[in-house]
Amino acid sequence: MPYQKEQKKKEVVYQVFTRLFGNTNTNNKPWGTIEENGVGKFSDFSERALQEIKDLGVSYIWYTGVPHHDLITDYTQYQISNGDSEIVKGRAGSPYAVKDYYNVNPDLSDDPANRLNEFKDLIDRTHSADLKLLIDIVPNHVARNYEGKSTPEGFEPFGASDDTAVEYSRDNNFYYIPNKDFKVPQWQNGYLPLGGGPHVLVDGKFVETPAKWTGNGSRLAQPHMNDWYETVKINYGVRPDGSFDFDTLPDDFKSKDYHEHFAFWSDKDVPDSWRKFKDIAMYWLKMGVDGFRFDMAEMVPVEFWSYMNSNIKMKSPDAFLLAEVYNPQLYRDYIHKGKMDYLYDKVEMYDSIKHIMQGHGWTDHIPVVKNNLKDIEHHLLHFLENHDEQRIASPDFAGDAKKGKPAMVISATISTSPTMIYFGQEVGEPAKEMAGFGQPSRTSIFDYIGVPHHQRWLNNKNFDGGQLSEEENDLRDFYKRLLNFTISSYALMGEYEDIHYYNRDHTENYNHRVLSYVRWSENEKLVIVSNFDAEENYAFELKIAENIVAKWELDNGPYEFVDQLSCNRIKTLLVENGSGKMNVEIKALESFIFRLR
Repeated sequence: MPYQKEQKKKEVVYQVFTRLFGNTNTNNKPWGTIEENGVGKFSDFSERALQEIKDLGVSYIWYTGVPHHDLITDYTQYQISNGDSEIVKGRAGSPYAVKDYYNVNPDLSDDPANRLNEFKDLIDRTHSADLKLLIDIVPNHVARNYEGKSTPEGFEPFGASDDTAVEYSRDNNFYYIPNKDFKVPQWQNGYLPLGGGPHVLVDGKFVETPAKWTGNGSRLAQPHMNDWYETVKINYGVRPDGSFDFDTLPDDFKSKDYHEHFAFWSDKDVPDSWRKFKDIAMYWLKMGVDGFRFDMAEMVPVEFWSYMNSNIKMKSPDAFLLAEVYNPQLYRDYIHKGKMDYLYDKVEMYDSIKHIMQGHGWTDHIPVVKNNLKDIEHHLLHFLENHDEQRIASPDFAGDAKKGKPAMVISATISTSPTMIYFGQEVGEPAKEMAGFGQPSRTSIFDYIGVPHHQRWLNNKNFDGGQLSEEENDLRDFYKRLLNFTISSYALMGEYEDIHYYNRDHTENYNHRVLSYVRWSENEKLVIVSNFDAEENYAFELKIAENIVAKWELDNGPYEFVDQLSCNRIKTLLVENGSGKMNVEIKALESFIFRLR
């Protein structure tokens, strides 16, 4: 059955790395300072900028890197302590090493003393542009030097009341290594903090007594340089042996709604870390944030998510809750028991499409993936790029942004789930820069850097694409047409049926580089065809099987279909003896979304 709810259109999420979006500086010096390489601000998201994002076909903006995380730039004049380069990745710092959950990154403000009000203004501007917004919450870990200086009166920062003499206590926020001091990692393979550049805190030391467990679970007082050494792990009442120090959910809670989950926890004594993160979510919801992206959610017990998300939904029933979960065996628990709205569809759909784009995967796999996930497909958000993944145009991925076009059509139209794109994807950003801690092929999240293709669209903050090449403009126009169709179509929230395998068996010149399926609702019928081949054009007679023609209630005769990506290409579906056929000529990397006129 199709997913049914009051909102009948698909959502599109535009992920933007907030400190990079408005940066016009093109210096791009490796390990460059904020003065050398520049940084974007909240204020760069002007009314014009937000309107352009809205017009791209977007319904949500995910502002990545908003909470105050650890960084190197000196803000001591604003009563912000310096970051220590031994426990900060890059010069701008990881957005996933949050230092103060009740404030925002000072890099993003024109006046750091007024930074929270500047973010509140951005919330208002975003809503005025008829957009909703998400920010990150990182529940598994916080910055190694978490301070929480802005924690409201009556609340405590993480760790403030911990018993540091023991490895574990249920209401400690951290895990400790008693009687051992933290030691910075042993740097290897030529790596040095800040690239070996001078800094007052590059001294090979960071004082932490006793040492804490590291964010990825390392229990070493001196973590490895490949561990998440910049973070410490949060204790959710999971004992060091892996057993739980909290109530667990009865199995039948998979089928219960968030009201019943909320009632279940209302009389339970939960670990202190649960309450702290719930209070953080309430703080941002009250400010006007419309939802959250939860980092590494699978590293936190599903019972916590039941507690956290049911509290969020009681406060804001329409809150958009997106989680990073990579283990498909956990998907259903985190959706049904953890009350997540959406999870990344990485390991199944993204990985499959990536292989096809790279030329060593077959489209035959896509209908299989779709069928295996059909019971939860609405909850699996689709993407081709995000801050963790390689850029499509990078040589290490596909080497050509145009190879993302058929993949994006499939990603956006094959299911009822939301679709996400990453800023710069729509203009073919290849992420070639050596930024410092980050490596080329991914736009750095750790350093001050410019994003060249995006900057050409930015065009000195005119937000008009004035410096884009013709090819880049064409690519953005393609994304704009596709995404605007995506958010306007009723059929994409309706029924799906594969016609790929039927045509593999019955159609000449149709092969594993092409994919086709149909989508429909009561008043909209779509035939979608994509060619992933970067070199070959194909011509074939596409077949529509009798069962689909019957469901569409089509009589014998011709029917006109109009391509929604070009709006000027018309194809005729001829129905004879209860089945249909359509002559299709499709160029390399071309896609059609044919809609019954």
